[in-house]
This record gives sequence, C-alpha cells and structure tokens, in this order.
Amino acid sequence: MVAHTEQKYDFGGPLGATAITFGLPVLLNVFAFGCNDVAGCPIPSLLHPSTFSWDQFKLETGWPKGGIWDLFSLKVTGVMLCYYLVSMILWRILPAQETQGTKLVHHGRPLNYRFNAFISSIVHLVFCAVGTHFQGADFFVWTYITDNYIQLLIANIVIAYAISIFVYANSFTVNTNYPNSELRELAIRGNTGNTIYDFYIGRELNPRVTLPIFGEVDLKTWLEMRPGLTGWILLDLAFAAKQYRTYGYLSDSMIFTAFVQAFYALDGQRKESNILTMMDTTTDGLGFMLTFGDIVWVPFLYSTQCRYLSVYPVHLGWVGVAIVSAVFSLGLYIFRASNTQKDVFRTRPDDPSVAGLSYIQTKRGTRLLTAGWWGTSRHINYFGDWLQASPFSWPTGLAGYMIVPAGSVAAASHTFTMLDGREVVQGEAKGWGMIFTYFYVLYFAVLLMHRERRDDGACLKKYGEDWKRYREIVKWRILPWVY
Repeated sequence: MVAHTEQKYDFGGPLGATAITFGLPVLLNVFAFGCNDVAGCPIPSLLHPSTFSWDQFKLETGWPKGGIWDLFSLKVTGVMLCYYLVSMILWRILPAQETQGTKLVHHGRPLNYRFNAFISSIVHLVFCAVGTHFQGADFFVWTYITDNYIQLLIANIVIAYAISIFVYANSFTVNTNYPNSELRELAIRGNTGNTIYDFYIGRELNPRVTLPIFGEVDLKTWLEMRPGLTGWILLDLAFAAKQYRTYGYLSDSMIFTAFVQAFYALDGQRKESNILTMMDTTTDGLGFMLTFGDIVWVPFLYSTQCRYLSVYPVHLGWVGVAIVSAVFSLGLYIFRASNTQKDVFRTRPDDPSVAGLSYIQTKRGTRLLTAGWWGTSRHINYFGDWLQASPFSWPTGLAGYMIVPAGSVAAASHTFTMLDGREVVQGEAKGWGMIFTYFYVLYFAVLLMHRERRDDGACLKKYGEDWKRYREIVKWRILPWVY
C-alpha cells in the first residue's frame, strides 16, 4: 500500500509557511530588542519612527559592539545543548509512565511512549531552589539567563532550524510501502511535494531517533512537553530574581504571573499523556511549526510578561490580585470541567453525571455529545483555556515604560529607581508596551480559533452528515453568542 497524501494547504500555503518560518524568529528578536532594560518598552525609536536612525537604535537596544554575529555565542549554545542533555538524562533515568498512543493510520498498531516531564521539571526546580537558598537572587542560573537572554534566544532558534532540517531530510528514508516493520509513516498533510510547506508543517508523522545509552526517543512528544515548558518556568523565575536584584523585593504582579504560568506549564506536564489524543500528535508531522513553537516560541514569548515586570514592577494590590485570580480560576474550572465531562462520557457513559445527556449516534459507532458543556459550544474547553491564560498579561496593566537618567523627571508615585540610579517611568510610553505584553492574549485567541477550524474540517471528513447534523444542534464554535 502506497502512502496516502492530501495536498490541502493550511496556514496560507507555501507563502504563509515561508513567512512564518523566516518571520517568527525576526519577530521574537524585535520583541527582545524593542522592549528592554536599556531604554524602555517600547524603545524611543519605536515611539518616534520619524527620528529612527541605526546608531540611535544600537544605543537604545544595547546592540553588541561586534555587530550581528555577536548575537550568536558558541559558548551559550553549548550551555543550551547541555540543558537539553540534562533533560534527556532525566527522561531516561527518572520513573516514567509507559503508555501506548493511538493506532497508526497505516499500521493499525500504536507506538509506545515514555512520559515523566513533570517529575523532570521538579528536579530542575529543586536544584534551583537549593541554589537560590544559598546564593539568593544571584544564583548563577538566574544571572546567566538574564545576562545572556539574547544569545539563549538565538541558540534555540538555531537548534530549532537544525532539528527541523534533520527531521525533514530524514523523512525521505521512510518506507512508504505500508505496512512496514519500522512503524514509520508520513503525515497526510505534510507530504504535499512543496518543500517549504512540508518543511514547515512536518513531513514525517512521528519521527524517532535511537541514541546511544538513551535508546529510542520520540522527538515530537519529547520536544513538546519537556525543554520548552520547563525553560518557560526557568525564564520566569530568572526575571523574578532580576526584579529582586534590582529593587530588593518581588511585586505582587510578578509573584502572581510567575506562579500561574508555572502552574499552567506544570499542570500540562502532569497530564503529559493527554498529548497522545491531540492533533499535534495524531495528525501533524514534526516540522518547523512544532519544533520552533516548542523550544523557542513558548518559552521566549510566553515569558514576556515576567521580563516586562522585572523592569517595571506593577503593584496590583489585593483587589487587583483577587480579580486576576478569579478570572484564572474561572477559566481553569471551565477548561477542566468540560474536558472531564467529555472523558467521562467517552469512557464511563453510565456514570450519573453524563447518563442523561443527549447525543448523536454516528454511523461510525461513536457518539457526539450535544448537552452539558458540549451543548454550549463545540469547543467550550478552548474558551476556558484562553480565559485561564489571559491573566498572564493583565498584571502588566497599561504597559509601557521609559528608562531615563536619575532626576530627569518629576517624582511620581509610579517612578522606580534602578540600582544604577536610572529611573523607570511610564511617560509617553504608557499603553504602547501592551503591544508586547498583550500580544500573547491575541495570538492565543487566533491560535485556538484556527485550531478549531482545522478540527472542524477533520471531523466533517470523519463523520460526514452526522457532523453537519451536530453543527445544526451546537451552533457556536467556541464562545456562545460571540463565535
């Protein structure tokens, strides 16, 4: 049997794939330089584009004297690779949940997986906690991260490109006469024949490598659940330590943001096996999209809020903390309650909590729930996910700040003095920093809407007329009366 392919483009096709592949690394560098602890967030040159000059830009961003090539550091990249090696060692030696994935399309057999990302992160955090106990905010991990932030970003971008090139090239060794003894297969939508699109979306469904000592490693799930998520937590904590070094305290906004983001990441790792039923695992191949998203986009974009707060320590007060906590808790409740209801309906249909709920019996033999949470919208869990993540940005308020010489502005209640005497004020930058700190909220909403559209198309193909009937009953996609 020859490999089945589907030449149906997503993400804007080859043009969109090209723009994303080469544009997102540039965007993250714009975020890193355009919102900094040298001149402000955004830097003055972005506030006044008509006065922009390259020399001024270099002054405002702390551009390295050696030019663009100094953005890459072989030493920092080596340190980053050591971090990946430690993560791989922990994956191999720590107790793990051994489980099977869904059956492969062409083989009818599942792959085996080994999951222990949560306990691995705990080991990282315990090590850092011990180091912080003895060295405080000057613990070498925290200072190394903040002192080499740009170089760490570039190192991960380089690693993401390298992995993407490897898995794309290696995908051409897949035996497409299915079934084959290697249990390797191509992703249906990643084998279009267009090089840039297949490179982006991922040509091989579940690429694996066999490494000395470590054995067989599933690259997709390993990358998605380990180094990036753990790195996100470590970046947040490094910026919290930086705030403490700069001002001698931790603001309530920093404590809240670092806590809920760590909870979000650790909770995902604790339920690591859930990834086996997600589209990322069952449908998409491993290409630049997932690789870059896992080890660059997630840790470096998602930590933007803590990076901002490390320089401008917003004080929420008890009322502010209560509001953002309530929104986070509500989103978490909707996300968990809806997913739990779906899982119970699938696995224990006689359970009293779901026994009386209406559903559609499909021709495939499965059932589509049309009541409870899933009668409210087709993906109410996506709304809960977005709602619990939106308070990541809220603590930054009307974001934006300027860094000016000491005594150059009149004293104000929201002026912060840095260790070197410079002052941090909002001034005319107020509100403009939201481009950086609230980008995540907008991006995540677009991501979830796009994911819902892709899922809807897959379900239509899978269930046919039954899915059309389901859409007539459950009309809203994610948020009732809105979308």
